[in-house]
Amino acid sequence: MLEIKNLHVAIEDGSKKILNGLTLTVHRGEVAAIMGPNGSGKSTLSYVIAGKPGYEILDGEILLEGENILEMEPDQRSAAGVFLAFQYPLEIPGVATMTFLKAAMNAHLRAAGSDEIKTPDFMKRVRKAADDLGISQDMLKRGLNVGFSGGEKKRMEILQMALLEPRICILDETDSGLDIDALKVVSEGVNKLRSADRSFLVITHYQRLLNYIVPDTVHVMSKGRVVKSGGKELALELEANGYADYVSDAA
Repeated sequence: MLEIKNLHVAIEDGSKKILNGLTLTVHRGEVAAIMGPNGSGKSTLSYVIAGKPGYEILDGEILLEGENILEMEPDQRSAAGVFLAFQYPLEIPGVATMTFLKAAMNAHLRAAGSDEIKTPDFMKRVRKAADDLGISQDMLKRGLNVGFSGGEKKRMEILQMALLEPRICILDETDSGLDIDALKVVSEGVNKLRSADRSFLVITHYQRLLNYIVPDTVHVMSKGRVVKSGGKELALELEANGYADYVSDAA
């Protein structure tokens, strides 16, 4: 599904190199977790996959189903099936939530050469997905993320994910700022979207998220590259012992 090969990335002004030959494979239907200390490059990896500006690709490839997405614009990557859930979703005053959701869905449909979704069908799909995630009709009537709590913003991103049906979902520290109840709701929404044809890359500092979104594999990042990979038990080891051994190994 997703192959990252020898990826070297620096901040665009050349002031700092962040990823140093990172290589990683996420198989079709797999939930892969990435853990690591602050500054290891986890969020940068998510931004580079999604196409956020401000980074210079020095070397390497990111292949989605064999196609190098580094040659695509961000909107093309989204249409190809890449979805990024941000650590801190932005409020966008003046942009109605329903208008945004319909525009996003129609952009994907047009990119696929399909007809735009009709309003009654759109309303039906949104309401069902919103009910599953505990998103009220009042939230849907507001500006995008305006006045939402941290948990509501995260649920709104999972709603977007459910409607867009991406092939690879990247969750960048989606547990940040969530209390235990919100974490359970968001995790349940993610788990409902797990399928044999959809992969997840879950970036987190803490084991607690992985109690709810149980990964197939866990990868440890340090100093811009993957230094160890293993099963879900690796996350428990990290929770117990910290990252000190892996930081020294990466030096």
